[in-house]
Amino acid sequence: MKTSRTLGTTLLLAACSQAPQGIPRHEPVIVMSPLRLDGVVVRGANKGWYLASNTGPRYGEPVPVMLTSYCLRGTTRRGRYVRPGIIAADPKFFPMARYVELYVGRKYYGRFLVDDTGRKIKGNHIDVWLSTCNESKRFGVKRGTAVLMPRLPEIRQAGTSR
Repeated sequence: MKTSRTLGTTLLLAACSQAPQGIPRHEPVIVMSPLRLDGVVVRGANKGWYLASNTGPRYGEPVPVMLTSYCLRGTTRRGRYVRPGIIAADPKFFPMARYVELYVGRKYYGRFLVDDTGRKIKGNHIDVWLSTCNESKRFGVKRGTAVLMPRLPEIRQAGTSR
């Protein structure tokens, strides 16, 4: 395995020591993207930061959260039907109609829309909506990290109006 250093980034190149007979051997190709995706790397959150703060997290700031789930039918606080991808959160910490990315340990759990609230959902507690109550019971209680994602600017096509 070769290692090369380019622009401050370490790249690992894997090359076969011997190519089987009849199969052409090509040099490894390095593909680098000019785009940098914010919010992909999760940094450790300070334990108890929310106790010293009266405001919610800033965009991109990792927040330690307790994750539970619910399976109720009907409409959310914003008046929409519940569906996969919806979470209930304290609007003081995670504003309504914003997206939150959830991580359980080092595993990316997904991007969810804050569309609901709950009487017992206070502080850094997030409730994930699941379609069946059996799934919800199996989900249990998990500790994770939430990252509040900024709203992306609307992209309008030329000639359209609102």
